[in-house]
Amino acid sequence: MCGRYTLFTPTDDLEARFDADFGDREPSYNCAPGQSLPVITDETPSEATRMEWGLTPSWADESFDLINARAETVREKRSFADAFERRRCLVPADGFYEWVGGSGSDGDSNASGKTPYRVAFEDDCPFAMAGIYERWEPPTPETTQTGLGAFGGGSGDGGDGDDGADDDSDVVETFSIVTTEPNDIVADLHHRMAVILDPDAGEEETWLRGDPDEAATLLDPYPSDEMTAHPVSTRVNSPSVDAPDLIEPVAGD
Repeated sequence: MCGRYTLFTPTDDLEARFDADFGDREPSYNCAPGQSLPVITDETPSEATRMEWGLTPSWADESFDLINARAETVREKRSFADAFERRRCLVPADGFYEWVGGSGSDGDSNASGKTPYRVAFEDDCPFAMAGIYERWEPPTPETTQTGLGAFGGGSGDGGDGDDGADDDSDVVETFSIVTTEPNDIVADLHHRMAVILDPDAGEEETWLRGDPDEAATLLDPYPSDEMTAHPVSTRVNSPSVDAPDLIEPVAGD
């Protein structure tokens, strides 16, 4: 799976790498589910869009918070199929974490006894993970008010005021990272890894703008030749901790 990642590459370097404006941002050494993080879509490829990590389908009655989508079933599962067909995105990163041994869930702050590892390219270069995204509008709570305010007439404006019907401010944009079988580096840590797209082979462009059949051919593990992994501090277990020393190697078991 992919339950945490890093994105601390300087903004100028990110913008040059992805040819997109990333706006004002702080480096993150512990990107976690539920956070608002930059992704790149085909709709606005010239600027990164901040979305919440944890996809909720447009048809859902409540938040789903699906952080990963399996490559093998992403085209079939109702929660992901429409997003895969129509709304694919790039998720910029420069590394990700996996947890090994012990008990508890990977990426969980209660992962008692687990050793976190950071996986990255040897030069910490930024890369793009394959993502899908959705727009979800939380259902409007039913009102029990029976006074004039419930009918929009309590302000003395004859009910012609802005009732918010055309306001999309409540729409929540969310994304999920597609995972696949692990490469040789990740296989020692976990049985899944994020799909990493090869820019030199045109995979980022195909993922954003190709048809679904073309996109489906990209869902394989990235070769491990240029990648590395090392144990890091268990302080990364807490999503509230975000500091440069989180990526530093520590003594493993």
